Amino acid sequence: MKRSREIHWPSRWARARARYRWLDHLARATNRYLDYGGYHYVASITYFSLLSLVPILMLASSAAGFVLATQPHLLDTLLHAISGTLPGSLGDRAADVLTGFVEQRTGVGLAGLVVALYSGWNWMNSLRDALTAMYGQNRSDQPLLRTIVMDVLALLGLAAALLVSFGISVSGTAAGRYLLELVGVTDTGWGHRVLSMTSVPLALLADWLVFLWVLTRLPRERVGWRSAMRGAVAAAVGFELLKQAGGFYLSLIGHSPSGVAFGSVIGLLFFISLIARMLVYITAWTATARDAPRKPVPPPTATQLRPIIVPRRSSAVPATLGAVVGVVGTLFALRGRRRD
Repeated sequence: MKRSREIHWPSRWARARARYRWLDHLARATNRYLDYGGYHYVASITYFSLLSLVPILMLASSAAGFVLATQPHLLDTLLHAISGTLPGSLGDRAADVLTGFVEQRTGVGLAGLVVALYSGWNWMNSLRDALTAMYGQNRSDQPLLRTIVMDVLALLGLAAALLVSFGISVSGTAAGRYLLELVGVTDTGWGHRVLSMTSVPLALLADWLVFLWVLTRLPRERVGWRSAMRGAVAAAVGFELLKQAGGFYLSLIGHSPSGVAFGSVIGLLFFISLIARMLVYITAWTATARDAPRKPVPPPTATQLRPIIVPRRSSAVPATLGAVVGVVGTLFALRGRRRD
């Protein structure tokens, strides 16, 4: 009988991946994101991002307290406005709280600075671990103090990159407004549209520079600029789209007090989670590109062939048993002859 040979044709998904390179790239990036624990890193980044908001608010409030302490007339105006707005004793209590807060501005600022350093280091540590994992690198087992120092320096570098990008965006917008004022079309509708259209490329350029720095300098082992350029472009476009979606969401919830109170917190949490997920996934997409740098595989170590000598088990017991059996057999044979 002839055996029937079964032919296993590739599935439709495999044929599509073989035909479209971009689809195969997305599939490899998704597998990298799932296999290397992308969800866990996103959750950690989101948690420490929310934790960092508290010390940031404390530092901002401390700075406002210093400003109000140097301008007593502004503080008096604010206290009168609070007392006149809130009914009864509630206004007096709010005024006392504001006065005590201004008096304790130094302690609040120092506490906020300490908590900001702790939460900021954990946030940067989680972000760097996520990018390192997506690139397939091993987390270096450095001393804790050295790791903390390097993460704090990376956090300061990120702050500097954000300031540079913000300066580019603001200076470009100011230059465009100045040119429109020279032409004399600042108050026209199409002048505002031209200004908004020119601000979008500047924002994309600023975001691209920031994400390019993040993708190349935040992993534990630095990667080349060439492989991260397309990833930085994708991250910049995605970030601008998320900003537009966030503005639309705020416009929807801004008409109700409950929406402002609860919807803003939910929206902020969702926005931070989406940004973290986008950044980690784009890092996986960048690391799985065909022109991405591959980590060299070290050659195998030299192998030495040594003979293994296994001693045989002692055969004394079987030999003894054989001798006893032989002697017993001989005795029985001699006994049989005597009877004969």
